[in-house]
Amino acid sequence: MKKKLLNIIQAKDKRPLVCLTAYSKPIAKILDKYCDIVLVGDSLATAMYGMKNTHQVTLNTMIQHGISVKSNLSKALCVVDMPNNTYRNIKEAKKNAKLIFKKTKCDAVKMECNGKNYKIIESVVKAGIPVMGHIGFTPQNYKKFNVHGLLKKDRFKLINEAKNNEKAGVFAIVVECVTKLAAKEITQSLKIPTIGIGASIHCDGQILVTDDMLGLSGFYPRFVKKFVKLKNIIEKGVQKYNKAVLTRKFPSNKNTF
Repeated sequence: MKKKLLNIIQAKDKRPLVCLTAYSKPIAKILDKYCDIVLVGDSLATAMYGMKNTHQVTLNTMIQHGISVKSNLSKALCVVDMPNNTYRNIKEAKKNAKLIFKKTKCDAVKMECNGKNYKIIESVVKAGIPVMGHIGFTPQNYKKFNVHGLLKKDRFKLINEAKNNEKAGVFAIVVECVTKLAAKEITQSLKIPTIGIGASIHCDGQILVTDDMLGLSGFYPRFVKKFVKLKNIIEKGVQKYNKAVLTRKFPSNKNTF
């Protein structure tokens, strides 16, 4: 097992894992200094392309962004999302996972669990491609956002899904939008790390969509904290540029050949 993957697994119960999304070179370079895992998420569908959900993003789009991000990471583990309808069966999953792995040179792929695709996940792992799992609210499988694990039977189902992902060979698992109690029980039931998003402090690590965390996306559900209001900063810069152009103060002699 590669050292980066081993470091992620061994972090469980020792220190929290820091994870964020990246879709481009400039962001990847910054995140590499501070993150254990950088995810090229299919969330780029909504964050970058203005789509209503992640269902329509293509394999080629994920690969192109994966190439940009991975080529600018040196420390962080690079994980690329397998987009919707690219791992519906074992043959398709292995073919597309290998293509992502080959083209982007990423460290792993992420596959959402639908409660049935454990053999598909296992086949990709056995093909030599590390897989990160994903349970709870999985955007590829749900059209409506909702919290999971409210009832005891739902928590039992989530724990079962988590354990089956672990048996399938995933090295870590994203737990999205589940109750605090569910997150705690899931994390305690596994030997691999859980990465929470809207899943409380009880997970082994945390991930957010970087555009949300920076206050840039306009999407701020309860589980997102804006650590900086980047949208306001950018707007001020654009306003200054607008004024400089209109008053003919830009470009000045310093900006001219």
